[in-house]
Amino acid sequence: MTCARPEPDAAAEWREVAVRYPYRAADAVGPVSLRLHRGERVLLMGPTGSGKSTLLNALTGIVPGIVPARVVGDVRLDGEPVSARPPSGWSDRVARLFQDPEQTLCGMRVGDEIAFALENRALPEDEIRRRVAAAMHRAGLAEDMLSRRTAALSGGERQLVALAAAIAQDAPLFIADEPTAHLAPAAAERFRALLREDRRERTFVVVDHRIDELVEDIDRVVVVGRDGRVAADGPPGPLFRSRRADLEALGVALPVAAALDARLAGAGLAPESPPLTVGQALAGIPPGRESAAAPAIRAFLDGRVAAPAGAPGAPVARLEGGACAPLFGPVVLRGIDLEIRVGEAVAILGANGAGKSTLAASLAGLLRLKEGRRHGPTGGMAFQNPESQFVGGSVLEELEQAQDRALPRDERRAAALRDLSAWGLDGLAGAHPFELSQGQKRRLALATLSASGRWPLLVLDEPTAGLDAAGAAMVARAIAAFRARGRAVALVTHDTGFALAACPRAVIVGEGAILADGPAPRLLADAPLLARAGLAPPAIGPALAWREAVPC
Repeated sequence: MTCARPEPDAAAEWREVAVRYPYRAADAVGPVSLRLHRGERVLLMGPTGSGKSTLLNALTGIVPGIVPARVVGDVRLDGEPVSARPPSGWSDRVARLFQDPEQTLCGMRVGDEIAFALENRALPEDEIRRRVAAAMHRAGLAEDMLSRRTAALSGGERQLVALAAAIAQDAPLFIADEPTAHLAPAAAERFRALLREDRRERTFVVVDHRIDELVEDIDRVVVVGRDGRVAADGPPGPLFRSRRADLEALGVALPVAAALDARLAGAGLAPESPPLTVGQALAGIPPGRESAAAPAIRAFLDGRVAAPAGAPGAPVARLEGGACAPLFGPVVLRGIDLEIRVGEAVAILGANGAGKSTLAASLAGLLRLKEGRRHGPTGGMAFQNPESQFVGGSVLEELEQAQDRALPRDERRAAALRDLSAWGLDGLAGAHPFELSQGQKRRLALATLSASGRWPLLVLDEPTAGLDAAGAAMVARAIAAFRARGRAVALVTHDTGFALAACPRAVIVGEGAILADGPAPRLLADAPLLARAGLAPPAIGPALAWREAVPC
């Protein structure tokens, strides 16, 4: 779609925009021509590294105003060229929630962080206090968090603080890059509530790979291809139905309802209107045709639920009566008895701030217990922020340093090159790890952790956050391979669908303790337990319940 001139309802426009970063041989994105209409809820999708964040940075002037790049074309907000103001000059018009909340956190305390942008605009103190209080309420932050230090917050709590800071700006354009990546379902619902507000008040542009939780509140989907150009644009239901195969080939994460819709279509049972949820797809099955639909639903569920674990292997790590606390923080979990065995994959689930990452680091032996004992060798851990573990000056150097140091250098180089390809990082060998997209950083962190084979226990903190469907599939295959080689895997995640597909066992944390430990399908079907823990059933939950009621 070419934008010839500003239109009255255009909230933002990219006109034949292309962006190229220094020392790169190709454009990061573009040329792109796109118009956002006032009041729209737009989901911007695309494979990792396709340039989605670059497009958003160009829209707010961060590129090239802060991040050097060559920008060709015209970018406009409310009909005004973005280049007419410095990036800070758009703070009254655009609120930005970044993919990594640590990119924006600068206040020592929660209240300071939320008020920061408002203070820079010299708003009256009474107005700032009112906005901060209202934003905290809408983001689900308790009033007593106002004076908490941001450095002591969990990753999800930091994301909620960043969300509150963006809400407080009360800008007509809200840009959210992976807003739910680090949020438990109950917290993610706070963001969905914003999407449902009066459409005359605000336009939303959202980048997110966890779209099952958002898709019902989206008007339009724009897909950026691997070449950095718009590959598809349209309403979500019709687009996911008509372009499903193309989008899957791109590695784009589609709502699981699209896969079920395709299976039902193959059986001649697809609903007339494209479904956005599994429940909608099942409701469209004609009465009396349940038996005919059973094979399609069985095929849909195949691979989406991990096979039950076989006979347990030897214990790898065990916590007995553990009291777990973050570094320099208070005890958040007590009375922890937890064991993980050879070949197991265990998902650690719970609300933001429940202590999942603290439990994971304690299980790996990276945090000392305040009470109780830990048994077993130290494990390797991929942190929630992948940058925390990078030490090399290039992607290839990072991978070389991760190899078994007993190997000759040429063998380490060969192994690093194999890992480069296996984790989809081809063409990035010479790039600095900090220059990668967030999804590429996460894949690199996982590749380095698994490279040497030295860790009997691998602990992965939010391993799929920010990853597209292809990246999440790589992680799932890696977990299966780790288990097959006799390693144990514990992963912290808010993606209950991924947990169900990758882990036969789940541990649910809440109220300062382990609330439940058992087979993942059983725990994730327990509605009272999930509500107590601030979780939601996986998107495929209705299909699992349907299978129980109508045997496949």
